[in-house]
Amino acid sequence: MNSGSREALQVNQAAGLQNLFSAAQASHREELPIFHQAANLRPMVQHRRTTRTIAVAGGKGGVGKTTVAVNLAMTMAMAGRNVMLLDADMGVANIDVQLGLNPTRHLGHMLEGQCTLQDLIIPAAHGLKVIPGGSGVRRLAKMGNGEHAAVIRAFDDLIQPPEFLIVDTAAGVADNVAMFAAAADDVLIVVCDELASLTDAYALIKILAHDFGVRRFRIVANMVRQAADARKLYEKMARVCGRFLDVALDYMGMLPHDEWLRQAIRRQGAVVDLWPSSRAAVGFKQLAGAVDTWGEPAYPDLGRIAFFSGQNVPAAGW
Repeated sequence: MNSGSREALQVNQAAGLQNLFSAAQASHREELPIFHQAANLRPMVQHRRTTRTIAVAGGKGGVGKTTVAVNLAMTMAMAGRNVMLLDADMGVANIDVQLGLNPTRHLGHMLEGQCTLQDLIIPAAHGLKVIPGGSGVRRLAKMGNGEHAAVIRAFDDLIQPPEFLIVDTAAGVADNVAMFAAAADDVLIVVCDELASLTDAYALIKILAHDFGVRRFRIVANMVRQAADARKLYEKMARVCGRFLDVALDYMGMLPHDEWLRQAIRRQGAVVDLWPSSRAAVGFKQLAGAVDTWGEPAYPDLGRIAFFSGQNVPAAGW
């Protein structure tokens, strides 16, 4: 399929989804382009692993995905968990900026053989470990699927794997986003009260379901005023996904609009660390607390590359 046809399909789908989310009546038969590059790269993992990987995704940019990833990871680290945070927004990564870190190397150096993944780990507050993705690096922005797969595979060689890996994916629905999300045990979809956010989140869920066999998604509503608004966003997503996709959506609650969160970003810190009693911090603590209730990930019935797939251990709990 050429780029013109692909763009036309995406425009048509967006128009159809707009009617669905607005009136929940329009029919939808457009198919998104097939992203199959990551399929069959590695046999499916048959056992639980010692590290649980959570991909934070959203489809649309500007929904607060990176802020959610940073504060979720920091909340869990503050609770005494061994947490690693991967900035997978290649070429425009900014987790290091949000946390006031100054990396001297990034994933591009690892891919060029100048260092290992272990060498890239930067310590942050409360024992959180960060792997920077690199910002303004053209080489990273143009990575192919083989290189994305190499990054995922590199986690098998970590000397001390963490208890949790939080992956901040890029915006959009391109191959790299789908590969990193599909390689995780859980996919946390961040949505906000914008039509474009809902349509893009749906598009990403559809790709992950159809092309990678992902069947369960966690939904969190970000930057909302009250719980009722968050629930409405989730119900819109659930209606459309229930009508057209064979997936399960789990409601993870709300992350409120909070000026303290903006202040934390300006201060280059996590709001859960700087203002732990703020409304935003309370929301992140509730989200982090829910992680322990998620149970065992449901692995799909198809082969795909996965983080820490070398950690084959008996299914005896996390």
